[in-house]
Amino acid sequence: MDNFTPVMSLLGGVLIGLAAIGLLFFNGRIGGISGIFGGLLNAQKGDTAWRAIFIFGLVVGGFLVSIFNPNILEFHIDRSVLAIIIGGLLVGFGSRLGSGCTSGHGVCGVGRLAPRSLIATCVFITTGIFSVYLVNHLLGGSI
Repeated sequence: MDNFTPVMSLLGGVLIGLAAIGLLFFNGRIGGISGIFGGLLNAQKGDTAWRAIFIFGLVVGGFLVSIFNPNILEFHIDRSVLAIIIGGLLVGFGSRLGSGCTSGHGVCGVGRLAPRSLIATCVFITTGIFSVYLVNHLLGGSI
């Protein structure tokens, strides 16, 4: 494992946790990215400004990080375009089916000890493990 970064990972986790706490404390909202973004697509009067600012902050934050360390966001995809499209659609479907995503349930819900979020996060993790095993071991690493 050549990209093991425990200090940066801990710092990132703390920042995500603080952002989730801040959004809940100051705005009374759960920091689930799919719900925040979905609320922009299904806009309601008086409920879009904070959502747009939040999403803008995610994009600008990534851009600023890439300026200071250009290699930090570098990644390689070793799957077919079809596999990426299918995976993206399944994640989107799962987010709708589970009434939230990993950030909403896994960070905010688990942090509040919400039973629904604890179950959803266990399902996310189990499904991820099963999917990796299926693709990498049973399908030979390609779809």
